[in-house]
Amino acid sequence: MSSQPDLNLLERAGRYSDVDAPKLAGATYTPRDFAMFVAQQMVRVAQLPQQGPIRILDPAVGNGALLEALLACLPEASHARLEVWGYDTNPEAVAIATARIGRDFPAVSLHIERKDFLQHVLALKRGGTLFSTLEQAPFHLVIANPPYVRTQILGAGQAQELAQAFGLTGRVDLYYPFLLGISRVLAPEGVTGIITSNRFMTTRSGQAVRRALLSQFHIIQAWDLGDTKLFDAAVLPSVLLAKGPGALAYPRPQDIAFSTIYETREAAALVANDALAALACDDDTIVAIADGRRFHVRHGTLDNGGNAEGVWRVATAATDTWLATVEAHTWNSFRRIGKIRVGVKSTADKVFVRHDWDSLPEGRPELLRPLLTRHHARRYSAVTPVNARHVKQILYPHVSVDGKRGVVDLAQYPKSRRYLEQHRDVLEARTYVIEAGRNWFELWVPQEPAAWPRPKLVFPDISDKPVFWIDTGGAVVNGECYWLYADHDEDADLLWLALAVANSTFIEAFYDHKFNNKLYAGRRRFITQYVEQFPLPDPGRAETQDIIAMVKRIHAATPSLEADRMAAELDERVWQVFGLGEEVAR
Repeated sequence: MSSQPDLNLLERAGRYSDVDAPKLAGATYTPRDFAMFVAQQMVRVAQLPQQGPIRILDPAVGNGALLEALLACLPEASHARLEVWGYDTNPEAVAIATARIGRDFPAVSLHIERKDFLQHVLALKRGGTLFSTLEQAPFHLVIANPPYVRTQILGAGQAQELAQAFGLTGRVDLYYPFLLGISRVLAPEGVTGIITSNRFMTTRSGQAVRRALLSQFHIIQAWDLGDTKLFDAAVLPSVLLAKGPGALAYPRPQDIAFSTIYETREAAALVANDALAALACDDDTIVAIADGRRFHVRHGTLDNGGNAEGVWRVATAATDTWLATVEAHTWNSFRRIGKIRVGVKSTADKVFVRHDWDSLPEGRPELLRPLLTRHHARRYSAVTPVNARHVKQILYPHVSVDGKRGVVDLAQYPKSRRYLEQHRDVLEARTYVIEAGRNWFELWVPQEPAAWPRPKLVFPDISDKPVFWIDTGGAVVNGECYWLYADHDEDADLLWLALAVANSTFIEAFYDHKFNNKLYAGRRRFITQYVEQFPLPDPGRAETQDIIAMVKRIHAATPSLEADRMAAELDERVWQVFGLGEEVAR
C-alpha cells in the first residue's frame, strides 16, 4: 500500500497541474480535461479481470494527472484490487505524484518510483530486467504521455541501442521507443491510451513506428488533435487507443476509427465548450468553441494507402470520392519531374551567409552567389526583400567536375581563401565535416552545383498558403526552402505545369484531403514526401497546354494587376482540368 501523502508536496503540485510546467527531458504534463478524455476512452473498451489484481502502469508518470484520471474513471469497488505503478526520472515529480494519488485513492496499492522505463524495456530485450519480479508481470491498463525529445540528447550510446532495439532509423523522437516499449509490457487483452505528438503519423522518421504500431498493437481508434493547443508547448497531440498483442486478429487500417480536428476559418454550424467536446460532433462539421476559434471535425477510418509505413490520414466517403475524381484526371505526380531537394545547409551560416559582404575591408570574396530564402517567397516569381539584411549571398566553394560535385581550388580565389582562413577555427570545429572525409571549408549539404543555373521550382518549408515560384537566375536555394528541377530537358514544361498546380486553391484542398498535416494557425508543411505526390494532369491535353502557356505569362507579368487577374482565371482552370468545380473544393 502507499505511504501517507506529503501534503507540502501537494501544495507545490499546483505548478505541475497544468501544461505550463514542463517536464524535464522534454515532456509536458497533461491538462486535467485531456487526461479524463483518454481515461474515459480506455475504460470504455477495457475488459478487466473479474477477480484478482488489476495492474495499471504509467511509464512516464510526471505529476500523476493521467493515473489520477484513470483511477477516477474506474468503479470504486475495484480500487482494493488495483496495483498501480508509475515511473519517472524526475524525483520531485515522483514525490508529488505519490502524494497526490495516495491522498485521493488510499485503497489502491501504489508503487511510484524513480526509474527509467526505457532502460527496463531494453533490459527485457537483453533477456533480463532492472525491475522486480512483480513489475515484470504484464499490465491490464497502460496510460501514458511520453516525453517529446530527440534521442540525440540521450547520448550516442543509448540512442543507438534504442534505435537498434526498436528498428528505428534517422532522427527519431524519444516517444517512439516509448510507444513500442508499451507493447512489450501490455497484457494480451490489455488496453493502452497514449498521448503522443502527431508527427509519427506523417514524417519519414515515423515510417518504422507506423509499421510497428500496426503489427504490435490491436489499434481501436486514433485521434489527430492537430492545432487544438491542448498543450501550451509546441506539440500537436494525438491519442492512440489500442489493445495488446493477444487481442483478436489485427484490424485492417480501414477498420480502425480515425478522427481529426483542425482549426479553420470557415463558418461554424455548431457550438461546443472546447475542442475535446467538439469531437462529439458529426463528421465534416465546423464547430465554434468558447474562445472564438473554429474547428473542422472529421470522423472516418485510417487510410495509409495500403502501405504499412504509409502516411496516416482520415478517410471518409466524401474524401474518398473527391480523391477518386482527382485520381481519374491525374496523369502523373511531381516526382515524375525530378527529385525534390532541400536547400543548402552550411552548419556555419555566420561564416558562409551574409548580407554585408561589401563591408569587408579586403573586398568581396570571388565565390559569392545569390541566395534564395523564405524572404524571397512570392507566388510565381520571387520578390526582392524590402529589408536589405534579408538580401543575402552565400560563399559557395563547390563546383561540378566531369558531372560530379567537387570543391574549388582555393589558391585560385585569394580573397575567398583569406576570408575562410580567418574563420578556420569555427569551420574546423565542425568535426563531422572532417570525419566525413570532406575539406574544412565545405558546406555540409551543398547539393548539386551544376543544377543551380537550371530553371527550378522553389518553395518554403512552412506556409499557410502554397507559395511556389520559378527561379531562372541561377541562385542557390537556402535550407529553409525546397527546390525541384526537371531531370530531362524535354520535361521543362512540366515544371511550369507544376507551378500552376502548386499555387492553386485546388492543391490546398488536395493537401487537406490527402495529408491534412497542419501546424498552428493553419500553416502547412510543404515537404518532399507531400509535394512529390502532388498530381499533374495529362500534358497532352489542350486544356493543360493552355494552363502551361498562361502560367508562363503570369510569371513574366508578376507583380501586376494583370498577373493577379490571370492567376484567378488560372486557378479555375486547374480545378476544371482535375474534373472538379471550385464549389466542390472543400
